[in-house]
Amino acid sequence: MQGVAVKAQLMDASDLDRTIARMARQILEYCDTDRSDMMVLVGIQTRGVFLAQRLKAKIRAFEGLELPIGVLDATLYRDDFRQRSKTRKIGLTQIPFDLSERDVVLVDDVINTGRTVRAAMDALMDLGRPSIIRLLIMIDREHREVPIRADIVGRKVPTIPGEEVRVRLREIDARDGVWLVQRSE
Repeated sequence: MQGVAVKAQLMDASDLDRTIARMARQILEYCDTDRSDMMVLVGIQTRGVFLAQRLKAKIRAFEGLELPIGVLDATLYRDDFRQRSKTRKIGLTQIPFDLSERDVVLVDDVINTGRTVRAAMDALMDLGRPSIIRLLIMIDREHREVPIRADIVGRKVPTIPGEEVRVRLREIDARDGVWLVQRSE
């Protein structure tokens, strides 16, 4: 990993797969059987999309339930969009279903301050009015600046200033795992 020093590997590929399976079962616990046709997964760009795809596959394998998936980029909704010094690439948003009255499971890899999730919820509300939004996060760093909490968490990893958690997925990073890293200044 460029620009960082690896402090520890927190999860290897099998840990990650086992955690995704557990979270898929938790989604099913939330699923009201009378409304299972109203549940959708929405992955936040970039790694949240791949996590949502893996969750969908696990849910299909466990219960035969075929959940629709949406892709959401919340970049333009961030409160710091214009303040960031480096140019941010704006990704694809593709929600191929009506969000109105849907039970949305919003999926992302890491939550820290909560600002990305807040921006994602604003973006979702511009696209429709879900019945409920549940938040699924692989790693919770527990440094909130806004009052947002995840409903389903893979692992809590408290960090100190200068530390980050990097989730890597084979679909985009060529390997699976989670690492605690120290930013190099």
